[in-house]
Amino acid sequence: MGSTGSIGRQALEVVRAYPEQFEVEVLSAQNNAPLLIKQAIEFQPNAVVIGNENLYQKVRDALAFQPVKVFAGKKALNEISEIEGIDMVLTAMVGVAGLEPTLAAINAGKDIALANKETLVVGGSLITRLAREKGVNIYPVDSEHSAIFQCLAGEFHNPIEKIYITASGGPFRGKKRDFLETVKKEEALKHPNWDMGCKISIDSATLMNKGLEVIEAKWLFGLQPNQMKVIVHPQSIIHSLVQFADGSMKAQMGLPDMKLPILYALSYPYRLKTDFPRFDFMDFPQLTFEAPDTESFPNLGLAYKAMEKGGNMPCILNAANEVAVAAFLKDKVGFQQMSDVIATCMEKINYLNEPNLQDFLNTDAETRILANALLNDLKQ
Repeated sequence: MGSTGSIGRQALEVVRAYPEQFEVEVLSAQNNAPLLIKQAIEFQPNAVVIGNENLYQKVRDALAFQPVKVFAGKKALNEISEIEGIDMVLTAMVGVAGLEPTLAAINAGKDIALANKETLVVGGSLITRLAREKGVNIYPVDSEHSAIFQCLAGEFHNPIEKIYITASGGPFRGKKRDFLETVKKEEALKHPNWDMGCKISIDSATLMNKGLEVIEAKWLFGLQPNQMKVIVHPQSIIHSLVQFADGSMKAQMGLPDMKLPILYALSYPYRLKTDFPRFDFMDFPQLTFEAPDTESFPNLGLAYKAMEKGGNMPCILNAANEVAVAAFLKDKVGFQQMSDVIATCMEKINYLNEPNLQDFLNTDAETRILANALLNDLKQ
């Protein structure tokens, strides 16, 4: 799910490198029909799904002489996971759009390789409950959560005392509020270490990405807010750390390359031999750490606040952030104003303590309306 995005493209690089291990059964994309068509011709899946129904004819015509079924729309995306030949669903869609397809895949009994953190941020209670009921495994693909998962290998009987999620600090590490008032999207998109999509790159620049990852970790590993700490590690070599009850710590290290956690999720519990570049200590004689600047980058604090409140508050946080980031990428809002929009939505949207799926969908829609209204007020 999301084969034309950054994670999806890198996942297909992994599949391409291990044809004897993996076979693509379904590919899906929302709008990038040309790339979806190209991928379908190369990988010959059973079916493809184009989310934008207006592009169905284009995709169908292009694949008319290929042995590939073509479907379109949200309903098809939710139903496609029921195909018997699917063993694992890689959810690499961006944003809350991944929630319902992921729930559908779990309901169909498919293991999940999860790269869509917003799914757990918004509906973590629903996802984890259904996964337990269906006996479905969720393998994290985010590098930080994959690192924690790897550190826990052989330790599942030992309780976690604390986890440390590392952050590069993004392109504006060390910058203060006066500098951030005038930054543009071109600067924010220049991540120092990782090759990521536009939305995640902006989230990294605002530290919202770390906030979303903390909420995701809560659900993946059954943690409380006081068990999770974010530390800035500019070199991005240590991807996360786990501290146990005896005080010992495990860290997972490696060069920043998303293909590694993708491969681990797809091949677990095995490690397949790769020809990826290797880490050399002499290339990184110093690994440094510092505390995040939550005054200049308030999104991390907002995420902790949403996680501590629970209920539909993380859903409000996520929806407002998605709207704000989309506006920033269109030069319609300032870098720091994104945080103002999110904070206002968290104050004004009705709080629900135990939301169901429809409540989450309603909250998401309501928040987007308010966030867009706030953005319009800023322009006037």
